[in-house]
Order: sequence, then C-alpha cells, then structure tokens
Amino acid sequence: MKISVITATFNSADTIKDALDSVAQQSYSNIEHLIIDGQSKDTTLDIVKNYSNSKMHFRSESDSGIYDALNKGIIYSSGDVVGFLHADDVFESNGVLSTIAEAFSDPNVDAIYGDLIYVRKENIQQVVRYWRAGNYRKNSFYHGWMLPHPTLYVRRAVYEKYGGFNTSYRISADYDFIIRLLGEGRVSAVYLPEVLVRMRLGGISNNSIFSILRKSLEDLRVARTNGVGGIYTVLFKNLSKLSQFWSR
Repeated sequence: MKISVITATFNSADTIKDALDSVAQQSYSNIEHLIIDGQSKDTTLDIVKNYSNSKMHFRSESDSGIYDALNKGIIYSSGDVVGFLHADDVFESNGVLSTIAEAFSDPNVDAIYGDLIYVRKENIQQVVRYWRAGNYRKNSFYHGWMLPHPTLYVRRAVYEKYGGFNTSYRISADYDFIIRLLGEGRVSAVYLPEVLVRMRLGGISNNSIFSILRKSLEDLRVARTNGVGGIYTVLFKNLSKLSQFWSR
C-alpha cells in the first residue's frame, strides 16, 4: 500500500525542515511526500531543493490558498491512501504511517483518524492542548464534534467519489470536507485512540481574534449548508476546545 503525504508550503522556512525530517524518518517504506509550494518568497524552496530524499517531490506555482494547494496535491499524488502533514507539523513518532497502513489492511476501512496535540511554536516538546477526537456517532456534528484534520487519512477512491476541498471556504474547508465524508455514514472511518500529529500553535484559524471570528462564520455556513445545525453547533464546537487545555 502506497501512502501519499501532502505538505502545502508558503514562506515556511522556519519549520519545513522539521516536517521533511518527520516524513523521511517514518519506518513505513512505501511513501511519497509531495511538497506543494505557493511560490514562497523566503528560503523555503532552497531548503526543499537541498533536501536529499528520493521519496520527496515538489512543485512551486501560484495558488489561491492552502485548500487549493491541497487539492493540487491530491491530483498530483499516486498513493492508495492520501493524508496531509502541514509545514508547521510533525508526526508524533516514526511509526505513525506504519500504524495507519495497518489500519487500512482491512479493505472495509475507508478512512482513519486519531488524536492531535498542540505544542509551542518555539518548543514542540511543550504540549499546550490535547485534542482527543473520540468516535464519530450519529448526530455528533450537531453537537459541535470535529476530528483533527491533520490526522485524517483517506483512500484515494473516496476523493474520486466525493471530491476534494471546497475552496470558497478560506479556513473551514476541512470542516466541510469531513462532514461531507462522515455525515450520513457515507464512508467507514476508524478512530485510532493515540496521538498521530504534533501541531504548532499559530495557524491560520487561531492566530488572531479576527481569524477566530472569520472561522466561526465559515463554520456556521458549513453547518447550515450541510444540514448539521447552526449557531448552537458552532458555539459548542468552540466551547469543546476549552477542555483540551487540561485533558490528557
């Protein structure tokens, strides 16, 4: 089974080396790592070009945002299973992709996901939040449930059937995508109760009050468009994050 890991970059020089190392050090061997760059102006491309790894492929071209870049990555990839590792993130261990491949050994499994921890940007060993995803159940989305998208790996056939990300959303396209997949039991998703990814704080969805407000408004549009609630849903989606600061 070939696993494609897609990383979208734009001026990611401060962190991209960690992401490249994290993929290269995985114990699972049948991997391709696609770097989809949005014409970075810093030294991101120099770092990527100088990184010696036969499993890595990169493209640098203009795009209309991160979800456009991720959609391109899906198109360019060739793996049986597709997932993402953002330029700020690292896998929790060198065995993460082996664990994912083992879960997909069951042909009835369409997707898998796990837990994620948020860490300090300057010190990825310092944990700030623990996002324990839990199992999806009917009506979970109505109550603000969401899985951590960086831990989601999906069979290529699922993308071929349901499509990629809706780029009219600038921040919440992953939320929309996950509802489209899991809602109404469209795909069989398995929860792995372990940390798969470490994410640095300071991403586009939580780097300012404006971003949080914009994301909430997009989340509301996603919830209403997909028929999984409204203001109540978004309120509980945001409130559920509070417990992540002290749960382990």
